[in-house]
Amino acid sequence: MILGVFPYLVLNGNGQEAVKFYEHALDAKVISVQTFGDMPGKSDMPEEAKNFVLNAQLKVGDVHIMLSDNFPGNPYQLGDQVTIAISISDVEKSKEVFGKLEDGGKVIMPLQETFWSPSYGQVTDKFGITWQVSTEPKK
Repeated sequence: MILGVFPYLVLNGNGQEAVKFYEHALDAKVISVQTFGDMPGKSDMPEEAKNFVLNAQLKVGDVHIMLSDNFPGNPYQLGDQVTIAISISDVEKSKEVFGKLEDGGKVIMPLQETFWSPSYGQVTDKFGITWQVSTEPKK
């Protein structure tokens, strides 16, 4: 079952500033902020990248917005700042949705287990829209 769809903003090292900006400009409520430094097993990460935003969740009115910084060292392309995150309740449904979005598109990151999700991946569909497909961990 699809649990929700969220605008996802991708920044280039200024995610912390963006969180504060949207909190002020949009009266957003900051739900959570995780940094790249919070990731397990990343002791070799450049010091300046540790405070970059891995994932932030904001609530603006009835809408949830997510944002992160581009992973340090990956190319950043203006025009690619907005993607769509889709949250799904189980791995099989995530595979199904990911496969359908992949048809005629391009996989950026194959579905895989991460420390925050049992199944997460990124795909650009045939219309050029990038989707972040994530399975919610079982509680």
